[in-house]
Amino acid sequence: MIALSSADFRLEWTHSVERQAWREYWRIEETGLLLTQAAVKGSGAGMEPGENAVKQGDWWVWRPDLPVQTELILAASGKTGDGWHICDSETCHEIGMDAGAPIVVRPCP
Repeated sequence: MIALSSADFRLEWTHSVERQAWREYWRIEETGLLLTQAAVKGSGAGMEPGENAVKQGDWWVWRPDLPVQTELILAASGKTGDGWHICDSETCHEIGMDAGAPIVVRPCP
């Protein structure tokens, strides 16, 4: 289990096919997890920037229209070369680098 130091966190990974970086910014709310912003470097198969995306440096950035999620389920195939990075205001943790069961991210009660 990983405990985060704040209600806001960033999830980062490298797309397994296009090898481009992807970032999502999440906030832990009373009812679950709210995706507040997404960003992708480049585009390609399964990585199209969202509606109303704007270019900021090397990144396409947008605000996804996604309802609050009760949990996130992250695949851990071990075949992408990288895992997922989950970062709060103080530190980053690498998770899912090795093949295994999916990783579930959810707020603690």
